Amino acid sequence: MSQVMFVAAVRRLVAATAASVASVAVSVAASAPAVAQGPAVQPYVDHLTVTVRDAGRGADGTYEVYCRGGRAERGREGLHPDPGGACRAVARSVREGGGEGFAPVARGSVCTMLYGAPATARVTGSWAGWPVDAVFDRSDGCEIARWDRLVPLLPDLRR
Repeated sequence: MSQVMFVAAVRRLVAATAASVASVAVSVAASAPAVAQGPAVQPYVDHLTVTVRDAGRGADGTYEVYCRGGRAERGREGLHPDPGGACRAVARSVREGGGEGFAPVARGSVCTMLYGAPATARVTGSWAGWPVDAVFDRSDGCEIARWDRLVPLLPDLRR
């Protein structure tokens, strides 16, 4: 085979391959579903219910808070006395805790033997699309610190 015939054969092969690729690209594009062009999806609404017992000073009760993007959801502040502060406290705790803002104290943690109060709290609902069911108390230094990280979602008992 001469060099001229070889070059011509390679050119025909390249042209045929390019035509095939173009044909496949056109058919894939034609069969792709249309994407709706609407408003951007808003972040989900977080909803937490907080039940506090034995905290005293009028802090006992059940409170609800609705948040969107770490801020109180307008028009749906719930029954919490400080919905904006509660949303910011949870967002900060989750961010600083590596997404584990509601996690219990790790097993084997060394905690001071400091009793904070008989207060207990239970937080249920959802945050960032994840279910929440966490129990808090002030039975030792680790639990007190865990509670205090979520003030004002939980009542401030440091006063």
